[in-house]
Amino acid sequence: YYFHHMHFQFEVLHQSKKSSARVGRIHTPHGIIDTPNFVGVGTNGTMKALDYVSVEEIGLQLMFCNTYHLVLQPGPEVVRAAGGLHRYINRKMPLITDSGGFQVFSLAYGSVADELKSRGTKKRESSVLKISEEGVLFRSYIDGSKILLTPETSIAAQKDFGADIMITFDELPPYHIGERQLKESFDRTHRWQKRSLQAHKNDPRKQALYAVIHGGVDWELRRQSCSILREDDYEGFAIGGSLGKTKEEMYQLLVHTTPHLPKEKPNHLLGIGDLTSVIAAIPFGIDTFDSSYPTKMARHGVLLTHDGPLNVTKGEHKKNFTPISPSCSCYACKNFTVAYLNHLFKAKELLAYTLATIHNLTFMVEKMKSLREDIFMDKI
Repeated sequence: YYFHHMHFQFEVLHQSKKSSARVGRIHTPHGIIDTPNFVGVGTNGTMKALDYVSVEEIGLQLMFCNTYHLVLQPGPEVVRAAGGLHRYINRKMPLITDSGGFQVFSLAYGSVADELKSRGTKKRESSVLKISEEGVLFRSYIDGSKILLTPETSIAAQKDFGADIMITFDELPPYHIGERQLKESFDRTHRWQKRSLQAHKNDPRKQALYAVIHGGVDWELRRQSCSILREDDYEGFAIGGSLGKTKEEMYQLLVHTTPHLPKEKPNHLLGIGDLTSVIAAIPFGIDTFDSSYPTKMARHGVLLTHDGPLNVTKGEHKKNFTPISPSCSCYACKNFTVAYLNHLFKAKELLAYTLATIHNLTFMVEKMKSLREDIFMDKI
């Protein structure tokens, strides 16, 4: 397959004979993304504990930045004045931004984990003031000022940021939601996405726009979402909304959603990137995954290895003078031992976060490379 639109191209190099897994390449103005691939999350314009020059050395091809956080601080006008996100954070490789919707709505409803603790959809001390057809009015957690996020303002901010891939503005309804409410949210989110596309088309620049497939855990709605969004000319698709409360529920959702996506366009699974999920989702034909999982784990002293996660903060590692992983070529493994990392975490030294994050990101980059090789050989 091959898809080409202005400054954005997607080619499928190999379709597995064993599953829907495929190896592809996304071409953007800032370089190539080999797929399937892991996308690191650099919320505020930095991977926590790392700078982007280091991230490029690790070889992470696509990075996620969060529009919601960047709108509040430093603000789109600062990034625009700097010449866009790439210049501002000094990254030469591709960037993707989300619409800001996810954060606003998780502030309004809490996360699935909160809901499962039976808090339901009761508004917490929420910063969301009003959700209307126009968009969402919320209060900044930084200075309390009121901000209106709409499809148009979200796209305008993402234009100022200049990311290679942008995402349409959508609503994230809670997991526990009535059928009628889910349908209302579903319809509005698709109207918002159409407005996002229009705003993008009015000022395309060298950017691509992904639409978000919605429908919660209702398979029929997921199918409808695919057919509604396929009618318009988005460059790719992201699977978003509530993905279920268990991994099993998410896999079922992928079984019923991915066959309805156009094969010639790239797709992205939003917010899922732990290794178990990645390995399970690739056979459905997912191309990119973003998650803060590997970097968050790193900050808790949990390091990814081929034998499973290694918790370096445990007392048993005090005199473990071997690298995290002898076969790993990352900066941390080449230069330091588990014992030293154990000490850094115990002493709450900031270097602990940096070394652990370098290792976990390198592990993900290498892992994705080997998964792509396996697809080429029809093993997946």
